[in-house]
Amino acid sequence: MTRSLRAPLPRAPLPLWLAVLVALAAGPVLDAGFPDRDWWPLTFVGIGMVLIAQRGRRAGSAFLVGWLAGESFYLVHVSWTALYLGPVPWVALATLEALFWGVGGILITLAYRWVPRAWPGIAGRLGLVPVIVGGLWVLREYVTGNWPYGGFSWGRVAESQSESPFAPLTAWLGISGVSFVMVWLVALVIETVFAADVRPSVRAVLAAGAIALVLAVPSWPATTHGTTRIAAVQGNGPAGFFDPNNQPYAVLNAQVDATRTIPTSQVTGDRRVDMVVWPEGSVLPDPTRDPASAAALDALARRFDAPFIVGTITYRDGKYYNTSLQWEAGKGAVDYYDKKHPVPFGEYVPDRAFWRPFAPSLIDLIDRDYTPGTRDNVFDVGGVRAGISICFDIVDDQLLTDMMQGGAQVILAQTNNADFGETDENQQQLAIARLRAIESGRALVNISTVGSSQIIAPDGHTISEIPPFEPGHMVADVPLGTTTTPATLLSRGIEYLVAGLGLFGLIVAWSARRRPDPRIHRAL
Repeated sequence: MTRSLRAPLPRAPLPLWLAVLVALAAGPVLDAGFPDRDWWPLTFVGIGMVLIAQRGRRAGSAFLVGWLAGESFYLVHVSWTALYLGPVPWVALATLEALFWGVGGILITLAYRWVPRAWPGIAGRLGLVPVIVGGLWVLREYVTGNWPYGGFSWGRVAESQSESPFAPLTAWLGISGVSFVMVWLVALVIETVFAADVRPSVRAVLAAGAIALVLAVPSWPATTHGTTRIAAVQGNGPAGFFDPNNQPYAVLNAQVDATRTIPTSQVTGDRRVDMVVWPEGSVLPDPTRDPASAAALDALARRFDAPFIVGTITYRDGKYYNTSLQWEAGKGAVDYYDKKHPVPFGEYVPDRAFWRPFAPSLIDLIDRDYTPGTRDNVFDVGGVRAGISICFDIVDDQLLTDMMQGGAQVILAQTNNADFGETDENQQQLAIARLRAIESGRALVNISTVGSSQIIAPDGHTISEIPPFEPGHMVADVPLGTTTTPATLLSRGIEYLVAGLGLFGLIVAWSARRRPDPRIHRAL
């Protein structure tokens, strides 16, 4: 009698064999929503496929389904890691991320099981289930973005929406908040489909109304005050680690040659540039130690009568750093920033003695370990506060917060994509950079050694760009941001809030799942 009066458990809409196939198919569908295909609606379809496959499962099969969905997604999404290094790091990274998807799948399945028991009414199923499922999805993204070794934030579902109608939400909610909204919407639509005890017209209005409500949120008014004239140069030199032409001074010479093509009319008089930005690793050897590199920078800085923001590798106190320098003629490096988020197993090997026996030939390719920096990531360039991001830094939410707290008016994102060739990696990174511009309300200069290089406005539109894999330059009057967006004001609090809601809701549902249904007392 008691069991019959309880809210029924959600039945698995798919047998396990079909759920496995759906999970395997969900990965490529999800990836198609990201650049370079950029079919952003497919991200929502992929999320729905994952949730449908996990609904009504037991813990073991939920882990299997989640793991397979994550594996199929990351094997496609980060296939660029295998371009030069082969399958071992590619499969290892995809499998690690997929294991987190498996654990996250268990939590989501438990939410589908426990929440309707704890709150058996329509409000529980249509109101709380989507919120808790969305929160648990973001919780999984938070964990993978921070652990182990600083995490891997690549592939968050919101990162597929840089040019979709959902992109303006980033200024309000940040990347994690947009991920939450996306999963919440999909979970709500799924729950309305299964709510057989609610009239179809009501379900349709509820689902359509939720989508319309989200899309009706206006763009944040990204106010600016004044401009700074920036030249950004893509040398297209042999900057790849495995490029046989990457000889001393080769990348520097390519940058110098491309910079000299900037017309004189754009570097003198009233049209003089205020700063020149070069990519990550664009000046080698280190100009603070090599006179020839320093002389080349000095000559250009004098010609432009402007500081140069350049990337190099520095060696100080027995440690290597991936460094951005603010260089002025006759003064040298007047400020510098060391990359705070070097890539594990790419720029350094954590716990080298432990990992080396598994793949000694690959581990030994990384012959020097870059040390994470500790300096602030904002330069004062002639009175303009410029936030500095070096390559993988762009995915770190905390570093964007640090920039905004440092008063950044514009963001300079320096990167080197040469080791990934003509793969999706550079477009994926550019999409993240575009979201960062919207999120912060700041123009962003994404400058790469080989592409994709663009100057992006605070609302996300492209001001100027250089064709990939060609030497070239951009010169533009870049607006200086003055606004404080809700996303940067609340910072990571949004991520903690929605992830916490998911975890807290699951815990409360677990504790209340055996609570007697009040209808039992009325029946008795």
